[in-house]
Amino acid sequence: MSPSKRSWWAYSPRTFTAKVIALGAFLTFLLTVYIFIPSSSYRLKTGLFNPRTRSSCSPEAYSNGQWTWSPKTNVTAMTNARQAMDMAGFEGCAADREFFWHLGSDHEEMWGRFPNVTNYEWTPSRQCNNLRPLNRELLVQDMVEQGGWLLIGDSVTENHFFSLSCILYPHVRATPNYTENPYFERHWPQNLYLREDSPLIPSLNFPVGFNLSVTPLVTFRRVDLLLSGEQLEQLHRETYHDKDDFQLFSKELYWSMAPSEYLEIFQKPLPEANYGTLIVSTAGHWTTTLMSGFRDESKENDGYGIDNVLKFFRVAMKKWADDIQAAMDVDEGTKGGRRRQVVVRAYLPGHENCHNLFEPYKKPVGWQIKWYNWPWILDFDRIFGEVVSSSKYRDIHYLGIERPALLRPDAHAAGDCLHIMTGAGVLEGWSHYIWHYITREIPGRIR
Repeated sequence: MSPSKRSWWAYSPRTFTAKVIALGAFLTFLLTVYIFIPSSSYRLKTGLFNPRTRSSCSPEAYSNGQWTWSPKTNVTAMTNARQAMDMAGFEGCAADREFFWHLGSDHEEMWGRFPNVTNYEWTPSRQCNNLRPLNRELLVQDMVEQGGWLLIGDSVTENHFFSLSCILYPHVRATPNYTENPYFERHWPQNLYLREDSPLIPSLNFPVGFNLSVTPLVTFRRVDLLLSGEQLEQLHRETYHDKDDFQLFSKELYWSMAPSEYLEIFQKPLPEANYGTLIVSTAGHWTTTLMSGFRDESKENDGYGIDNVLKFFRVAMKKWADDIQAAMDVDEGTKGGRRRQVVVRAYLPGHENCHNLFEPYKKPVGWQIKWYNWPWILDFDRIFGEVVSSSKYRDIHYLGIERPALLRPDAHAAGDCLHIMTGAGVLEGWSHYIWHYITREIPGRIR
């Protein structure tokens, strides 16, 4: 037999021990391929590995923890609003829209909750292994080298954006400048860019085409419903065969856009964009006041017909997930063969009587008064999680990490009991876990 026609086994080791060693080397090679091949789509197409496998800290393991006392300052009393940053351990915050409202220090009569409100830290359960401490420099590095974050959601997501501007400070600058022009529309894009004087720049491996002036690390767009009003009206007609005089929406104000519009932003090439992760959240505006076509005054004790809103929410999120995954299936991804991904962050309700509560709960507390759609927010979350759990939505990941927020009635903005203040650890925990999840938990993204 000529060398060119001999089988591979003819060249393999002849002794049993040598063959075991060779087999071990081959299995090591397969493990190496699994860890380092960047595209989760390869493993999905080959069927070799489950792309939903979690490695070290699942959302459930992260959420099943507790708030622990962890003082960040020796200051015992607040004497000016700007001290909120110091008490939270921030050097500053790049974003400036409603600056002190986000920090929870815009009402002097509520300064007494400082510094305690900033002195708690979320401790995940023991099942959450290898969760790295939140590190702004490493977070900046990943946003540059693996792709930035596009945040899509309502004003609670804007809370998250502001918090990120504090976490990443002083390495980022924010646009637009609401101090110079406070009349900029609230639904305009807000961006965080890497500053040209950041000391991190020499150590970063910039993708080809990255431009400090125009390539954002983080962008927030105000999108309350995840689909446009026109899309939802059409979907309702197709699903329920509406009568000609049916109107789904009241005149209540909301902001939204079609997925195709923010996917176009998400998938823009460099230098306009370098996004790796689309982070969405919704539920707060799915109410019987905005969607007044569902309102039933005879169901006062049952949310005025909120059950019908929930049913339509399932239909709408199925439509949303189909559209998003279809776009991801043809997405060319980011440089280096990595796939972009979509993360759904669970929404959260507010707390009754929040401004008279000054420490975390040990466990979530039920409702005495059924305000807004708050008692049903967890139902919206459950539905969204069920919808995107289907294996066909391989690039959409649901993060049920609302429990830390449910335990913090003291962490709300000073003006209401829904929005969350920056610095209390809730919003910062979202950034921490999302960063962990997209870099450590999604196969193909481990580094």
